[in-house]
Amino acid sequence: MQFLANPARFLRIANALLPWLSLITLGLFAAGLYYAFFASPPDYQQGDSVRIMYIHVPAAWMALMTYAALAVFALLLLVWKHPLAEVLAKSAAPIGAGFTLIALATGSLWGKPTWGTWWAWGDARLTSVLVLFFFYLGHMALTHAFDDATRGARAAAVLALVGVVNLPVVKFSVDWWSTLHQPASISRIGGSAIDPSMLTPLLLMAGAFLGYFLCLLILRARAELARRKLRSLQLLAAERD
Repeated sequence: MQFLANPARFLRIANALLPWLSLITLGLFAAGLYYAFFASPPDYQQGDSVRIMYIHVPAAWMALMTYAALAVFALLLLVWKHPLAEVLAKSAAPIGAGFTLIALATGSLWGKPTWGTWWAWGDARLTSVLVLFFFYLGHMALTHAFDDATRGARAAAVLALVGVVNLPVVKFSVDWWSTLHQPASISRIGGSAIDPSMLTPLLLMAGAFLGYFLCLLILRARAELARRKLRSLQLLAAERD
């Protein structure tokens, strides 16, 4: 990470990677959507509503992964004072909130025909993902809550580290408590329980969502660095006047 401490070096690498990441992401989305909606069969119990899984599951995975990245950025900021950590955390939080909102919305759409209800407060997985969404909102609010941007970034970083305790709750809630959600079907002892015809589009969409996250992170970080540079130039011009 110290190699990327220089914003100019980060921008050079990011600008070189972005076109390739964009092409790979578009390709994964095209292949994933084709397999999800045309090549994969309907489920023998859920019918075509199972196709919501190809959006819901990757979004849920990315909601957790993005928050884990947010916590790493927070640690880099608070402990090592990494110059780019604040920029990356500010850029990642809205993306993670978007993934979490998609997971909640698609989960609700899937839950109605499957469970007979849009929402169940007694379900630990649903409630813990909602808490994760609130942590994202809290991070974004704290980032902009102070006139001093550094104070806001540090307060948001502390909240991000506190919220890490919710990640294992989201992950293992179906194992710890009796919930409506099914247990893990992919990463489990004995191998995946999902048929390859459904696993293929799921993994393609997961890769597409990951690529989308990286592209958005680069774009948002680049815009934030440009905004800060412009702000510094404006302050310098004001001091000269």
